[in-house]
Parts: sequence; C-alpha cells; structure tokens
Amino acid sequence: MSDYMQITILGCSSSTGVPRVGNDWGLCDPEVSENMRSRCSILIERIQGDKKTSIVIDTGPDFRMQMNRAEVKKIDAVFYTHEHADHTHGIDDLRMYALRDKKRIDVYASQNTSKNLMDKFGYCFTNNSNGAYPPILNLNIVEHGIKYTIDGDGGTIDITPVNQIHGNIFSFGFKINNVVYSSDISDIPAKSSKYIEKSDLWIVDSLRWDAHPTHFHVDKALDLIQKLYVKEAILTNLHIDLDYKILKNYLPKNVSPAYDGLIIKFN
Repeated sequence: MSDYMQITILGCSSSTGVPRVGNDWGLCDPEVSENMRSRCSILIERIQGDKKTSIVIDTGPDFRMQMNRAEVKKIDAVFYTHEHADHTHGIDDLRMYALRDKKRIDVYASQNTSKNLMDKFGYCFTNNSNGAYPPILNLNIVEHGIKYTIDGDGGTIDITPVNQIHGNIFSFGFKINNVVYSSDISDIPAKSSKYIEKSDLWIVDSLRWDAHPTHFHVDKALDLIQKLYVKEAILTNLHIDLDYKILKNYLPKNVSPAYDGLIIKFN
C-alpha cells in the first residue's frame, strides 16, 4: 500500500487576492489561469491507500471555496501562521467539519495569535450565554522549535513551528519532514535559519518585485534560497504585479511560482 505526503497550495495571493475587488488584475494577465489567486493557505496530507490525515495551515476569507475546490472531506488539525485577517477570517467555516464529525477540531497557534483568535472568535472555542453557537474548536498554544504530532486515518504527521519576523510582529513558518512553509516573512531570526537550511523544498513569501517592509520580495527570496542551500523553492504570497508567466521566466530552474491547486508530493 502506498504511503506518501502531499501539499496542496490552496491559495497563494497577497492579502487582497488576485484580482482585487474591482476586478483589478494589476500587471497579471487575466487570460492566464495561474494568475487567479486566493488568499494564502496550504493543505498537508499523509495518504495511505484511501485513508488520509489532513492538516490545514490558515483559514483565510477564501477558506470555504478552497475546501470545496480541493474536495477536502475531513480536517484533523489547523495551524495558524499569525493573526492577520487574510489568514484567519474564514475560521467559522470549520463549523461544518466539526458538526459533520461530531467533535471539535484542534487548532494550534502561538500565544499572541491564540489571544487574538479568542478575542475575535471566542464563540468558536467556548460556550456563549444563549447557546446558539456551540463551540467547535479546541485551542492549543504551540511554541517555536517543538515538534507536534497529528494523528489521523492516514497515520501521523510531524510539524514544527518556526519563528519568523513579519514586519513588527512574529509569524510562524512550519517544517514538515524536510519541507518548510514560510508565507508571511520579512526576516529570519538567527535561531530559525537551521530549520530552513538545506531543506528539500521551501515554499516562501515573495510579495512583489520591489522591497517591502513586512514581506520578502523576489530578489530577497532568491538570495536566501541560495544562501541557505535550499534545493528547490516555490514562491507564494504573490501580489498583483507578479504575472505568473513573467515571473516564471525570470526565476532559476530550481524555483517556480505557486498557483492555486498546485500539488507537491514528497516523502
């Protein structure tokens, strides 16, 4: 029986999506399907035959559409990179999974992100006074560098949060086997470099052509891919000035742009 890991890029856009409201495609060609991007999120699966263990990273405003498009029937855990709206504001759509499976879903986040989730979406985690919305989630605080094991029908998945700098806040990247996901990052703390160095694949933030205070831009991402001896990389968090075909032609052979629906298999 086959046993393998798989990541699906559920979304790879910047915070406003591509196109933005008003049908604003920026410099992206609307005739190129890869330029249609929803907010950043990935699905991590371990698959053994017809059984799966599934982890989602981030539930942005496009979460419902992303789940339907990827035909995700069950979620074993959700991990959050950080508290910003484009990564959290689809959280209520986890309700259908919890009701279908008749149990709460485990959610994992940093202490700061956990507080933010409780402040904004406390009804998802605790009983409210009128009982109209039963709680659907269990909140677990996680820390940098500690490996967490998620169990499901397809077996276990090990995932390690990695501290990142995202402008004036911290965000989490995540390491799964020798694959690293870093969607919102402007700098790498010294203690975090070792988790990325010599990775087989780095799915990494590359917001636009020009430098930005809270995100990597294309050339900064490429520089770090080389300096950290990363074998292959996929650029995500792509803004409206990054046309898929133009960006792909600019990149070295071991680096490619993400697109919604991209599937990566790994061990």
